Amino acid sequence: MSREKIQQREKRKRRIRAKISGTAQIPRLSVFKSNLHIYAQIIDDELGKTLVSASDLQIKKTAKKTKSQIAFQIGGEVAKKAKAKKIKKVVFDRGGFKFHGRIKAVADGARKTGLIF
Repeated sequence: MSREKIQQREKRKRRIRAKISGTAQIPRLSVFKSNLHIYAQIIDDELGKTLVSASDLQIKKTAKKTKSQIAFQIGGEVAKKAKAKKIKKVVFDRGGFKFHGRIKAVADGARKTGLIF
């Protein structure tokens, strides 16, 4: 990826993070994607701690699935772990990425499994 494209995403990320922050009551669901993998974590920004995390590295890839299907699974997995820790509401942080494709799939998976945002 070109340096300019990365700088634009970082600029969008800073703009988004200026507006949203995770608290103990409503933590932040942060999503990061690379060309190969996708990661999601729920963060309490007041303490600076990651409460729950999930990535496609943890999921067994037995059947042929698209990246979006795997991202949907990651959303569900992070929501299950959040429910176990009694987290119901989160603030969604798309990390400077556009809200479509794999980022949207993570959000849909988390919503379907019961997270509210």
